Amino acid sequence: MEKYIDAAVEQFKTLLTEQIAREKKMEEDKCVTDYEKLDKIIIGICGGDGIGPIISAESERLLEFLLKDEIAAGKIELRTIEGLTIENRIAHGKAIPDDVLAQIKACNVILKAPTTTLKGGTLESANVAMRRELDLFANVRPVCVPDENIDWAFFRENTEGEYVLGSRGVEIPDTLCFDFKVTTKEGTKRIARAAFEYARKNGKTNVAIVTKANIMKKTDGMFSELCHEVAKDYPEITAEDWYIDIMTANLVNERVRSKFQVFVLPNLYGDIITDEAAQIQGGVGTAGSANIGDKYAMFEAIHGSAPRMIEEGRGKYANPTSMFKATEMMLSHIGFKEKADKLGKALKICTEEQPKYKITGRADGATCSEFGDYLMETISNL
Repeated sequence: MEKYIDAAVEQFKTLLTEQIAREKKMEEDKCVTDYEKLDKIIIGICGGDGIGPIISAESERLLEFLLKDEIAAGKIELRTIEGLTIENRIAHGKAIPDDVLAQIKACNVILKAPTTTLKGGTLESANVAMRRELDLFANVRPVCVPDENIDWAFFRENTEGEYVLGSRGVEIPDTLCFDFKVTTKEGTKRIARAAFEYARKNGKTNVAIVTKANIMKKTDGMFSELCHEVAKDYPEITAEDWYIDIMTANLVNERVRSKFQVFVLPNLYGDIITDEAAQIQGGVGTAGSANIGDKYAMFEAIHGSAPRMIEEGRGKYANPTSMFKATEMMLSHIGFKEKADKLGKALKICTEEQPKYKITGRADGATCSEFGDYLMETISNL
């Protein structure tokens, strides 16, 4: 038993040293990409696993349609990035193989389809690795249900919490396991500032700080404290503390949920509650996700790779809506707000107002490409 304890102490020392260095790097690295000043914006498209290549191909077709003139003028370049598959990742023993990561870093922005994450083992999630490698600290997920007066924006810290060391825990065989949760000053302050800046720019008056600080007193306690420190710079905005358990209940409480506007929360809580929020909107297939850093940005569907659909031969019936939502968010982020708004309006028509096709995931519904054709036809008629 003593040898396991000694090994665990050494491992924790290594992890602690690494995380202190990471926090220091955050403080020093202030490189920010200004997309308006780039001669050319390179958009990398990662197909991923399962239904990923199907819905990403449809998104690439949509981008070629929307950005036809910019691509022809050399202002936009679309690059297909191969190799972010579970088979290739297992073969290399890395969440993102080195050559694939180099391709990703050669782009300014990434549009990413779902990737498979294995249960157990030590192979890290590709999403977690990409967020760390590109320092994509803000996971931004909007949820809107106008008929129920719901207009939410979730700012989930994306590079810390339980996920940053999720594959590097300690195990004493047949006895116990430890995993680690990390909260840093710089990591928390920058996600808090992103949430409050969004609130200010969009006329929001309330930011909910969601933690479990009554139990996780060090990590979540620090997160809440730092968010309130940042809030002092935004006196026109009310900052309220909420615990994650009651907030999950509040989102389905029709009497109170419409009062919420902007949420800022640590990594794991944000991962869970944004899926709940997406389900209220109509399902995880209806929501896109932005992963924003100072230098890079990555946009993705929030659902998984749906391997069962592929196994059952239903891949062509996959719903591309979440990838299209991510495409809308990406266009807005890189400076094509008008095109993004037109895409958003067309998506609303195609899914809510005048749905010509219904996607069911099966042969009784539309195919992915049929829905894509309908969406582009709708955009052309706006």
